[in-house]
Amino acid sequence: MLAFAGDLANLCSLAGLLAALFGLYFAVRGVYPAALMALLWAIVFDWSDGRIARAMKGRTADQRAFGAQLDSLIDIVSFAVAPALLLLSVGRFSPWFVPGAFVVLATGVIRLSYFNVFGLLDDSTYRGLSLDNNVLVLALLFVFEPTMGRTVFGIVLYVALLVLAALNVASIETPKLGGRWYYAVILYALVLSGIYGWQLR
Repeated sequence: MLAFAGDLANLCSLAGLLAALFGLYFAVRGVYPAALMALLWAIVFDWSDGRIARAMKGRTADQRAFGAQLDSLIDIVSFAVAPALLLLSVGRFSPWFVPGAFVVLATGVIRLSYFNVFGLLDDSTYRGLSLDNNVLVLALLFVFEPTMGRTVFGIVLYVALLVLAALNVASIETPKLGGRWYYAVILYALVLSGIYGWQLR
């Protein structure tokens, strides 16, 4: 098992899992700038592992299948569990926030299960909004968290996550971003990490 996890692409995926773990840790502690910084870099690692895998020569079918499953399971943690936990944390773990967190988590699992079975509609089109977009939106939304009261921001976050959850499982076609978008995401992560780093001072 560990031999399958040891190639460069899968190590990149596991680096993304470590970033997601930091995101969960800081979300529980209520240090939201650090949590969002970590989740942004989880996205960067998630986008990087596929590029690395495609560049590797001689990767076996078993290695590719293992890598795909590893990536999908890590996506659940990074882009479903983490946003759900952020919502609970912002809501001070109030029971009123549990239904929203469950919807976020359930739609994330449903979406990834659907994708694992049916894949893309074509080479560059998803059905529904891919889960990594949720964190890209949340990362921008949390920039404004210090300017709002916790109650107001909790409501805004609740609504935003429910809308994103609906889009994740909606019968809409969305583009699979790649190419230059990869560098745009890295730049986005760098800029927002700078903003969040300033907030942590």
